[in-house]
Amino acid sequence: MQDQDTQFGPKKSAARRRAGLMAGVMALGLAGALTAQTLVPSQMALADPVRVDAQAPADFSSVVEAVQPAVVSVRVKQEVQPRMMNFGGGSQGGMEDFFKGMPEGHPLERFFRQFGERGQPNRGPQQERPRQFGMSQGSGFFITEDGYLVTNHHVIDKGTEFTVITDDGKEYNAKLIGADQRTDLALLKVDADEDFTYVKFADDAPSVGEWVVAIGNPFGLGGSVTAGIVSARGRDIGAGPYDDFIQIDAPVNRGNSGGPAFNMNGEVIGVNAAIFSPSGGNVGIAFAIPASTATNVIVDLKDGGQVVRGWLGVQIQAVTDDIAESLGLDEARGAIIADPQDGGPAEQAGLQAGDTILAVGGTQVDGPRDLSRLIAGYSPDSKVDLTIWRNGKEESIDVTLGRLEDQQASATVPAEAQETALADLGLSLSTARQAGVEGDGVVITEVDPSGPAGAKRLVAGDRILEVAGQQVSTPQDVENAIRKAEKDGRKAVLLRIESNQTTRFVALPMNVA
Repeated sequence: MQDQDTQFGPKKSAARRRAGLMAGVMALGLAGALTAQTLVPSQMALADPVRVDAQAPADFSSVVEAVQPAVVSVRVKQEVQPRMMNFGGGSQGGMEDFFKGMPEGHPLERFFRQFGERGQPNRGPQQERPRQFGMSQGSGFFITEDGYLVTNHHVIDKGTEFTVITDDGKEYNAKLIGADQRTDLALLKVDADEDFTYVKFADDAPSVGEWVVAIGNPFGLGGSVTAGIVSARGRDIGAGPYDDFIQIDAPVNRGNSGGPAFNMNGEVIGVNAAIFSPSGGNVGIAFAIPASTATNVIVDLKDGGQVVRGWLGVQIQAVTDDIAESLGLDEARGAIIADPQDGGPAEQAGLQAGDTILAVGGTQVDGPRDLSRLIAGYSPDSKVDLTIWRNGKEESIDVTLGRLEDQQASATVPAEAQETALADLGLSLSTARQAGVEGDGVVITEVDPSGPAGAKRLVAGDRILEVAGQQVSTPQDVENAIRKAEKDGRKAVLLRIESNQTTRFVALPMNVA
């Protein structure tokens, strides 16, 4: 027995060790699995992870080959105004102003008499300056077989002659059919005895992440192709009231303006118009006017040489959370009317300051920009149904739009007037008569610069016209209106403020009273 133990003992020991080691490995593996399960428990609940089978194109050559003949360079001859030498800072009289008042007998007086204002010998009456011209370049693309082409307004602005250069180097004279500064679009026409390759605008908006190819004339090089993706949609870059840009990361530089951005079907999804660049070169952020905007504008330009838009005649601002609370709205939406313009369509229809426009013709209005675009999409004299919020409930009002000419469709109150609610008044008030001011309302006579009123950019001289929709004429009226709003359960009360002939709304929280 002892020999058996001696014979088999070491083997049994080794077997035990191996079994123990395997058990340890299995335990470690199980512990690792349990740890992973503990760290990412949500994965255990997913039936299948996200899987995308879409493939990137091997190259863009087929798209480029098809559309490139439709893309052109646009050369613009512009009259340049010669600079006047101005030593005085404010006058435009040049050196003549500089020498005014010079003591008689001064050495420079004789020099000036001899050589005249521009350092040329004085030859009697001043001759008219010859006209001076410069050249600028951009991009464009044909949209019809018979030679209509699209570019940017800022490319052709102040142009006197326009030359179109096709991809094969041919040059054609073009004439300006029409331009629209508000959307930065222009339409040119080449009259030639030949048919041009042309492209069409896409019917559907691109998706974020979709491939895009930009073709244009960067830095005058002509026929340059770059590619990237759609980075974002609906960008507001402060270019105008109808901003709705597509952001792309395809490299776009100076000279690309007016050129097309294509999808993989060879359709134009946008017209390249601007870049964001601290250095002046491409940093991967470019903006294109969407095809949906360009299509409507170009049709109007082709038909009549100008874009005719509807006009509502209101000054508006965004509805912030605190303003929504003061109005009793369930969320911040729509555009609140700060002031209907005298004699405008809105005033004639009965719209009032404090009304909030929630929808136009059944289409929801999310903010001032939406309202501007929707109204501009209607023709003058159109009757439009507006859904508004007034006195805590929705109402419907029909408005017959006017014609937008030099007026703005809707003047938006600057963003600094749309800040968070006041935590405290920080104000001293007086009646208009006591403040020596003509007109109605309560005048702000003093503002605590360290208080919320100062942060709201309220200043002495601003006038409170209404509180919670009620006209006020004394400081007591203001206080009473605030207390009533508090009693009604409002967390904020709306003040209508007039400042520098501009009207806006400021929401005031109830803890100020």
